[in-house]
Amino acid sequence: MKQTITVTWLCADGASVTAEVPLGHSLMEAAVAHNVPGVIGDCGGALACATCHVVVESSPIPLPMPSATEGEMLEFTEAPAEPSSRLSCQIKAVPELNGLILRVPGP
Repeated sequence: MKQTITVTWLCADGASVTAEVPLGHSLMEAAVAHNVPGVIGDCGGALACATCHVVVESSPIPLPMPSATEGEMLEFTEAPAEPSSRLSCQIKAVPELNGLILRVPGP
């Protein structure tokens, strides 16, 4: 069984980063590990900042709704939050998300 999923980040500068993400890892951890511009993860995934803001462009399955805390943190993003905005620290790599495409909004 495949132990990773493929995730693509569309960067604000027009570039893209595609990476194999180990199952169970947060997509913030993966973005930081692959030097995705614009995903910083200052709080290390503790849901205490909004520096891992992404917009879900395409997902093979619907993501669960953001928690109330994540929704509150999305109010503090540098770029305005969009209807499909998420904090990537709150998205875990699971087999069903293979092929997920995220956009990193520009400031």
